Amino acid sequence: MLTKHAALIYTMVMMSAADQDMTEAEFSRIGEIVTRLPVFRDFDTQLLPSTATACADRMNKDDDLDKLLQEIGAALTPHLRETAYALAIEVAAADGHASDEELRLLEMLRHELGIDRLIAAGIERGARARYALD
Repeated sequence: MLTKHAALIYTMVMMSAADQDMTEAEFSRIGEIVTRLPVFRDFDTQLLPSTATACADRMNKDDDLDKLLQEIGAALTPHLRETAYALAIEVAAADGHASDEELRLLEMLRHELGIDRLIAAGIERGARARYALD
């Protein structure tokens, strides 16, 4: 069973890896999120590399993405499911664009976590506003 912190980190790592191109911008954004957001206040940041590696290992070994998404959902309260979706959006936006693979993972994540379409749209709109160039 994943902890809430591991589930949130797994969500971000999965999003970064979705398009097979884990960029420095995405890694940096994950680090910033873990060091700054209140949900990670009681998380030992020294564990971030090993948690991210564990996720990558699971993704390489386990072809069942649905199973991993279910484990993430099981580890999170309804409130933190929205947080997980928002963090996935942040990572997808970190390098300036969302690939088709990232968009598909977002759809799967929204479905598995039971994120209402209107709530998802609000989270997505907020990210577009934060990352606008003009």
